[in-house]
Amino acid sequence: MRDTRLRLTILGGYLGSGKTTWLRHQLHVRAFGPRVHVIVNEAAETPVDDGLLTGAEGITLLAGGCCCCEGQGALINALRGLCDARSRVSGDGERLERVVLETSGLADPGAIVAAIQADPVLINHIVVDETVVAVDALHALAQLATEPLGRRQVEAADRFVLTKTDACGLDALSVLRTTLSTLNGHATVTAAVLGEEVALAPVPPDVRPAMLPDLTGEDARGPIAPTQVTIPPDLDWSAFTLWLSALLHARGDDLVRVKGVVRTPAGRLLLQTVRKVVQSPEILPDQGDMRRDNVIVFIGRGYRPEDLGRSLRRFLGLPSAAPINPAPLHATTEGSLT
Repeated sequence: MRDTRLRLTILGGYLGSGKTTWLRHQLHVRAFGPRVHVIVNEAAETPVDDGLLTGAEGITLLAGGCCCCEGQGALINALRGLCDARSRVSGDGERLERVVLETSGLADPGAIVAAIQADPVLINHIVVDETVVAVDALHALAQLATEPLGRRQVEAADRFVLTKTDACGLDALSVLRTTLSTLNGHATVTAAVLGEEVALAPVPPDVRPAMLPDLTGEDARGPIAPTQVTIPPDLDWSAFTLWLSALLHARGDDLVRVKGVVRTPAGRLLLQTVRKVVQSPEILPDQGDMRRDNVIVFIGRGYRPEDLGRSLRRFLGLPSAAPINPAPLHATTEGSLT
């Protein structure tokens, strides 16, 4: 008998691995079929990724906590709501066919699958079809050597999508692929550049996996957490980019991810960095929820959230701003420079 449950694809991967870029292209080419609903989970209170996605029948945003832990209840409720709405549609051709969950870069896909399977309602209405994990070819080996979460994400994958392979040397890429195979031998491997699938050359037979240290102990560096900073609309853009470059040079290993939409003389600019690498800026159209413009999310560890605002104010010669207020219900701290 045909399984008529709603199909769920979980899209995971570490911070900055290219999940949204890959998903944007899949929606554009309708790789998931004509009737797909996207759930976007972001750890920060002010989301960015949901505004970049088009082509889905609907989008649900879950912000302010990872859906594998503190945001798990919101995810379960969202999935139950979709299942309930689907059950009220009589014709198969009109019913929702698939849900794609784009997880936060701080989420553990394995914990999400376990939560769905443990729910007495969802287990009868949803089947987890595939767990896709995006793997940043430039940074994955360093992440696997230092981040336990990165390893858990890799171990939970049914399929790896290697991203940024065009900027990675063949030798390093072969070592990465062999290492991934050692950690998770059952997952299939594909590659994509700017979301579009590209071919992978065979791995030479003599390539050995990277030697990875034991990461079972407590991480003394502290947790990775998001910090939001609202910048003034009349900010000197060239000065800001100089400050960001200096910040990444000095603290790029601690500052794992930076993303946001800022208004510049050239238009609305999507700003993204992964550790010390600044991705090519993208001009966005004047549409969607522009209330989030000029809010930049910094995700990292080893610094105090208020230090970011203080550093930028001093660099730009701005007057002292209102104090940065912690948000006690979430891991996010929000500060305003206006």
